[in-house]
Amino acid sequence: MGMGSSAERHEAAAGGGAEEEEEEVEEEEAVREAECSQYKLQEYTTQLDTTNQSLEEVCLSVAIMNVTLAVKQYISKMIENSGPGMKVLLMDKETTSIVSVVYTQSEILQREVYLFERIDSQSRDSMKHLKAICFLRPTKENVQHLIQELRRPKYSVYFIYFSNVISKSEIKALAEADEQEVVAEVQEFYGDFIAVNPHLFSLNLQGVSRRRTDQVLSGQNRFPGRTWEPSMLSRCTQGLTSVLLALKKCPMIRYQLSSDMAKRLAESVKQIITKEYELFDFRKTEVPPLLLILDRSDDAITPLLNQWTYQAMVHELLGLNNNRIDLSRVPGISKDLREVVLSAENDEFYANNLYLNFGEIGTNIKNLMEDFQKKKPKGQQKLESISDMKAFVDNYPQFKKMSGTVSKHVTVVGELSRLVAERQLMEVSEVEQELACQNDHSNAQQNVRRLLQNPRVSELDAVRLVMLYALRYERHSSSILPSLMEELSRKGVSERYRRMVQSVVEYGGKRIRGSDLITPTDAVAITKQFFKGLKGVENMYTQHQPLLHDTLDQLIKGRLKDSQFPYLGASSLRDRPQDIMVFLIGGATYEEALTVYNLNRSTPGVRIVLGGSAIHNTKSFLEEVILATGHSGDRAQG
Repeated sequence: MGMGSSAERHEAAAGGGAEEEEEEVEEEEAVREAECSQYKLQEYTTQLDTTNQSLEEVCLSVAIMNVTLAVKQYISKMIENSGPGMKVLLMDKETTSIVSVVYTQSEILQREVYLFERIDSQSRDSMKHLKAICFLRPTKENVQHLIQELRRPKYSVYFIYFSNVISKSEIKALAEADEQEVVAEVQEFYGDFIAVNPHLFSLNLQGVSRRRTDQVLSGQNRFPGRTWEPSMLSRCTQGLTSVLLALKKCPMIRYQLSSDMAKRLAESVKQIITKEYELFDFRKTEVPPLLLILDRSDDAITPLLNQWTYQAMVHELLGLNNNRIDLSRVPGISKDLREVVLSAENDEFYANNLYLNFGEIGTNIKNLMEDFQKKKPKGQQKLESISDMKAFVDNYPQFKKMSGTVSKHVTVVGELSRLVAERQLMEVSEVEQELACQNDHSNAQQNVRRLLQNPRVSELDAVRLVMLYALRYERHSSSILPSLMEELSRKGVSERYRRMVQSVVEYGGKRIRGSDLITPTDAVAITKQFFKGLKGVENMYTQHQPLLHDTLDQLIKGRLKDSQFPYLGASSLRDRPQDIMVFLIGGATYEEALTVYNLNRSTPGVRIVLGGSAIHNTKSFLEEVILATGHSGDRAQG
């Protein structure tokens, strides 16, 4: 390009046409810049287009439907692609959570990533000796932050990974900002969700729906009540399509007909699959995968129940947030245990006890303690020889790690035990289970009333019992709900909590539900329950099965009714489904995750992954209900 132009410029200069020369130089620079920008844009775009092929080896998770492994492999691939040398990992608020649940800081440090920074942080220093790995959601804000970063780069080279599909126009803006040519790579790695367990993911969203303002009060209105919060529909679509891309699935889609929100999400996901058809062009399997979209309002009972398996119980009583528990309120807690991490990926005891009930965990904690005592170095142990000292030093890291595990779990289980006793949760839970699983109104009303009069039953537990009663016996001719509401008032339960009873019925009552959540218990079922009860006392507290169990059981057997759960589009699945992804609008629970875990173990050839807009305990579920029913002046506390 340069030589002819250069000769022409000299000729023009000799002729004294200085202005013409300036114009030509400017024009030429503009052309060169445009060509350079075009070349860079092509290079960026080519990288993006080849992402799908280059990730063939990354997504080994295709065969095992494991969301934790999928995200881990993406992050591993990012670090690998950046090559040897010291690195900084640049993230946003959401990708920080996405990374932290699958990798510990120490694991990433071993891969030469020495610094973790937020892209929106104003106080970052320039460190030209570091390579930057950027893992960001493709939001407008993040693209703007990146543009600013590339105009004044703080690091030597940038490897940019977006957690979802990014538009060509935003790629163009980045290419134009990269004047110093510091960008080595731009790719899409579809880790746009929180991988909680291998078969469970969350989008950490609260308040996905709001009350309809256009509600027509007519018999024709099949979808009363709720509609999408617009930004949440978009985020759920992105999260779901990202899971499909991470697991390499192009599914058939079924949705819950009684939920307008489920239909809209199904259509929105389908739209992305159609638009990005090249990304979804995976190798066809004999039986196509299936995505089933459900609505939380079909089963408002499950998130209201106290839990008795380890992970679920920790979340219900202490609150699990991205694998972290805040124990700062625990009486006499030591400084180093104020916040603890519970991750099945790198805590063997937790991984082995995740789904066990509280009684078994108590026994296992005792065994862990005894094992620890045996391995613990004795105070009077003589370290006379070099080999003695070497043996002690060799064993010490393991001892230290074990010591941390023991003290952490002893503290957590100790606090759970304290709360169970203080709040009389065994008595409360027994009545909850009776309300959820049995059909004996006379017994139920007596038991609920008795517990409401017990001063040791907390405000939250009292109100949850009344909520369960209200959902269970909503249309019972002898309902004593007004009387129970008065009882709550006498107990001193705040008006905020009392108003939530009506909100829960509005959110998940009979008028809203598409499925038969509550079926009268017949003699056969009662007999089954009796024999179930003989197997162990724990069954009294865990007899409830979420509605999801029946839905998936019917689906696996090919009996799930098309009239209630239609396919999106003309085609339907003839064979028994094998790879099933379920998404719960309004949030899933750890009890439902346990159901999926058990179905995966007991049904060979079927692999299920469960996701939700959030993973709820009772408090966060009530928060969701308040936001959905428009009573936003109330907030679930306590």
